[in-house]
Amino acid sequence: MLEKLKVSLEHSPVVLFGNYPYFVHPITDGIPFMDPQVLDEVLDRIYDICDFQCDYIVGAEAMAIPLIVPLALMTGIPYNVVRKKKYGLPGEVSVRQTTGYSEKDLYINGLKKGDRVVIVDDVISTGGTLKAIVQAFKAMGVKVVDIIVVVQKTDGLERLEAELGMNIKTLVRVDVKDGKVRVLT
Repeated sequence: MLEKLKVSLEHSPVVLFGNYPYFVHPITDGIPFMDPQVLDEVLDRIYDICDFQCDYIVGAEAMAIPLIVPLALMTGIPYNVVRKKKYGLPGEVSVRQTTGYSEKDLYINGLKKGDRVVIVDDVISTGGTLKAIVQAFKAMGVKVVDIIVVVQKTDGLERLEAELGMNIKTLVRVDVKDGKVRVLT
């Protein structure tokens, strides 16, 4: 299962952002190019394991967009993008995102108390982005029905799940060691 994704991950280059080993892959970065068969495999698996009893499929800019758009088409459920740009729309909520290699504000628009969402993300490393978004949704009264992440690059998933009080479904788990990506599950 997910063999095309696993092979493509194992062939991903690794670059350093300071001391942080960052793997470059089409699912997580959009480069060098996306093999439609890998994307199809990922989308089919997400569709199979996700509880789409929601009002919106939500993902953070930018790399969740190639995942949430086709999922919206597959399910007929609208998508919503947590953006990196402030628009100043009524009800806009600002969220501080802190990851292993950056810190910035994200902006939530178009969601309100009582909305039910599924969060889809490309990768979880430190959990900073996901934690910030889930906490903001809880404060807004937005119910998170399910969380799906394609690539898990952390051993701290159980800690993050305990902090959030939610389960996080991941498709594959990887480790980056000695400049190489190794698929663990």
